[in-house]
Amino acid sequence: MIEQVEGGLRVKAPMLIANANALLDAGRRVLGAAARGQAVLDLGGVDEVDSSALSVIFAWQRSATKRGVDLRLRNPPANMISLAALYGVSELLPLA
Repeated sequence: MIEQVEGGLRVKAPMLIANANALLDAGRRVLGAAARGQAVLDLGGVDEVDSSALSVIFAWQRSATKRGVDLRLRNPPANMISLAALYGVSELLPLA
């Protein structure tokens, strides 16, 4: 679901309500092992999202902040950006 790659982390699964809890747990585990500083999460491999994706990202962001990690998103899918705009939370997405 989430793998460590050079320069950060990569999500390799659809970000849908059906697997939101699994993604949340996987992200928290990976972020828990991250050193203080910045973690870049590449979403370029995510081809499907629904509104639960935003909830997962914001939960990851809170977890990262608690651990002293500045979480940044790279290559968010266009439909995720559209959903964030629709819900009025675009400025909260931690884009790289």
